[in-house]
Amino acid sequence: MPKLWSRVGRRRLAVVVALGMPLLAGCAVTEGAAERPDAGPDDGRPLVLTTFTVLADMARNVGGEHVRVESITDVGAEIHGYEPTPDDLRRGEGADLVLDNGLGLEAWFAQFMSDVGARHVVLSEGVEPIPIAGRKDAVNPHAWMSPRAGQIYVQNIVEALSELDPAHADDYAADGRAYAAELEKVREELVAELATLPPQHRVLVTCEGAFSYLARDAGLEEAYLWPVNAERQSTPRQVAAVIDRVRADDVPAVFCESTVNGTAQRQVAAETGARYGGTLYVDSLSKPDGPVPTYLDLLRHDAATIVAGLTGKEP
Repeated sequence: MPKLWSRVGRRRLAVVVALGMPLLAGCAVTEGAAERPDAGPDDGRPLVLTTFTVLADMARNVGGEHVRVESITDVGAEIHGYEPTPDDLRRGEGADLVLDNGLGLEAWFAQFMSDVGARHVVLSEGVEPIPIAGRKDAVNPHAWMSPRAGQIYVQNIVEALSELDPAHADDYAADGRAYAAELEKVREELVAELATLPPQHRVLVTCEGAFSYLARDAGLEEAYLWPVNAERQSTPRQVAAVIDRVRADDVPAVFCESTVNGTAQRQVAAETGARYGGTLYVDSLSKPDGPVPTYLDLLRHDAATIVAGLTGKEP
């Protein structure tokens, strides 16, 4: 069961900002609250703050009309090395609950919480972690990319919101069950679509190693140019190793993520004759009129793109 941390020092940060604390430079999107599409006025509902847009959408699906949910990072932000702004800290100070991914994803989060002191839940708690190959004591943090692990996130959200707002616990439980059923349907469809793929083609090649959990769900092996975006520098040796893997297994297609430059992966495609299978989404949703405005859309888009690339079928 997720652990809730007690709120302390609720007004400490506001005083610091008022005295002219220097602005923290955001490495991605640093828009003010008025410009954030998910930010709104205080309407009396509990404020739930999440570290990135995927978690925010999950919390909205469980919380429904009973809570107000905002994401600290905006659409398209690189979440690994994000630097919170004073506005982020101000919103954190006013939050009733903060939800993060955990597993070492948000390198900035511990300092953020030391300044904020709001109650806090780690949504990946209970997920069986996958180690990063060749790393001691390092796990892949992208567990939400697994529809099955996503159901654990949903249950953790249900428990956190029920503790925050017991009067609506039944609603949270019902919405959580319905949402988890949708996630399971995505998993089943992905597994069925890939079932006829020849074993030697069952390799998912991406820029970032963000698909270990999805690959585990779908029975795929994986290869990537770098393990996490916080270290995104593909060396000639790494590129060569991926080229060798694609050639050895005759992998039909390679992919890259929306938040990184796909030049190196296009080089892999050019050198091997594999298709550049398209853009996958991981760390961020799109804007409402984009291809992945919700978490379910993200999973379905990625599943359809992977299936189309590896099987040659139209998405």
